[in-house]
Amino acid sequence: MRIALFGDIHANLEALDAVLADAAAQGVTDYVCMGDVVGYNADPAACLEKVKAMDCPTVKGNHDEDASGSHSLDAMNPVAAAALQWTRDQLSDEQRQWLRRLRMVRQVADFTVVHSTLDQPANWNYVTNRFDAMANFSYQFTQVCFHGHTHVPRVYMKTDKVQEVAAESVVIENGAKYFINVGSVGQPRDGDWRAAYAIYDLEHKLVVVRRVEYDIATTQKKILAAGLPEMLAERIAEGR
Repeated sequence: MRIALFGDIHANLEALDAVLADAAAQGVTDYVCMGDVVGYNADPAACLEKVKAMDCPTVKGNHDEDASGSHSLDAMNPVAAAALQWTRDQLSDEQRQWLRRLRMVRQVADFTVVHSTLDQPANWNYVTNRFDAMANFSYQFTQVCFHGHTHVPRVYMKTDKVQEVAAESVVIENGAKYFINVGSVGQPRDGDWRAAYAIYDLEHKLVVVRRVEYDIATTQKKILAAGLPEMLAERIAEGR
């Protein structure tokens, strides 16, 4: 099995199409979605329908939860709140119900997937260093767990200690546990604007993070035409 793990799509259809085309070219056999299908960008319904049609294991992200609810967004960052209110208006009741029904945590094959963390998945905590990762490992009962949320590919490895290791290519070693962030399809934040996702080759115990170029100009035009905050169009070009 060669499994593509992709998430934080954030309604970026051009990036999603590019990632799925690249995954197919890489001989991927299965797909897993790490959540945040919607939010920020201009194609929430199209991205949702594409992921839904794939019928692949999908976990819920915080933007999926916020877009499918009716609670106040006043406490949120104003840019994210404006995008989420707009997103709510674009989705049908059926689409919002699909988002609501997503589970927080899934086990697929011999690994686990979650959008944020295993210790408190509904609190949407961010893991940005090895100290953040330590709490997660206490709740991780599979050797490998994939996640997203920070939009930055990172790999944390636990042996007798927890350390961060290079994210581009990781061999899964016996006796170690791994907490792996697959990066973001639709809004990377590591300074590289290209869409990010990971491929897990179960036979060779190898995880590789791939970067894929996409038609970013079209995505930006859609954001501006929708009346979404201009900052959202600018930041995807900066990878921030």
